[in-house]
Amino acid sequence: MSSEPARPDPVRHRDHGTWLVQFTGRVLVVCPRCGGRALVVPLPGTAAPKYFSELLFQPRRLACAGCGAVADRTAQERGAGLVGAVPGGTEDPFFRRPLWLQTRCAGRILWAYDEEHVDALAAYVGARLRERRASPTMAMFARLPAWMKSAERRDEVLAGLADLRTLAGLSAPADRSDAAHERGDRPRHHGSVLFRGGPF
Repeated sequence: MSSEPARPDPVRHRDHGTWLVQFTGRVLVVCPRCGGRALVVPLPGTAAPKYFSELLFQPRRLACAGCGAVADRTAQERGAGLVGAVPGGTEDPFFRRPLWLQTRCAGRILWAYDEEHVDALAAYVGARLRERRASPTMAMFARLPAWMKSAERRDEVLAGLADLRTLAGLSAPADRSDAAHERGDRPRHHGSVLFRGGPF
């Protein structure tokens, strides 16, 4: 009997209801000072979330290793609760900075939060058979635009995702994609509210 771990099937993708918020723990953005790659993460010392939805309420830090820029953010308060960030679009949900991982693809903009997000999208796009194991209401894959899910665009989208994976390893202002600029296309509806009783 083989002791090798089972490898994921590259032809089949099983969607167990992954939400976009699950990829907001680490977001690569354009630095507001130098234009290089900066990183948005939970503020150091913040407790690990019990539920991934808590990522939208955690205090955040934007830090650039290139120029030393640092900025902190805490969730807006509404009465006794905290207003959660709203993921989606080509800005990060916390500081509203353009995402570092953006590229032009199929006449549109392809984006991701970090390398893990790129890998998840590539696994879905590259699969010939896609199975849904959860409600599509909030699931990320079910809500992807049709052009990303089209078999006719598969090779083009995979090439775009490969470009994003390369961008993730670059950090200088000169490495910035020409697609990574402000568009203001992040959803503007009110975020969810967390009534405090936890660490925030």
